Amino acid sequence: MPGPLTVRPVTRQDYEQWLPLWDGYNAFYGRSGPTALAGEITQMTWSRFFDAYEPMHALVAERGGNLLGLVHYLYHRSTTSIAPNCYLQDLFTTQAARGQGVGRALIEGVYERARQAGANRVYWLTHETNHTAMQLYDKVGEKPGFVVYRKMF
Repeated sequence: MPGPLTVRPVTRQDYEQWLPLWDGYNAFYGRSGPTALAGEITQMTWSRFFDAYEPMHALVAERGGNLLGLVHYLYHRSTTSIAPNCYLQDLFTTQAARGQGVGRALIEGVYERARQAGANRVYWLTHETNHTAMQLYDKVGEKPGFVVYRKMF
């Protein structure tokens, strides 16, 4: 893929290229076909990126006019810090872009924006079977040892 890699905020004009990345991310986690997210969830997610009152943000990685990856992140308060925390919620790259530094560049993009926002922590989750991604995550972050519990409603 020729040209430099650029990480930048998503724009409204990116929707047609963002959507297949979003769908790919969701398919990776088993949300496709009969288990796909409802269209209104995707539309609400997209609209939140452009709402100044929402703490949700999106960056994309672009090379030669083609989007190769996305990252979504949000800020929230914590009881243990005055500064906000940054939760990196979604990270996805095209299969063809993997191993080319796209994921790392997107994570670094979130790190930079979190620093600019005064956050003192960026954190994220991944599934324990996502071994390929964890090879990168082990290089750019640390495992604090916490176990996640949840209850779905």
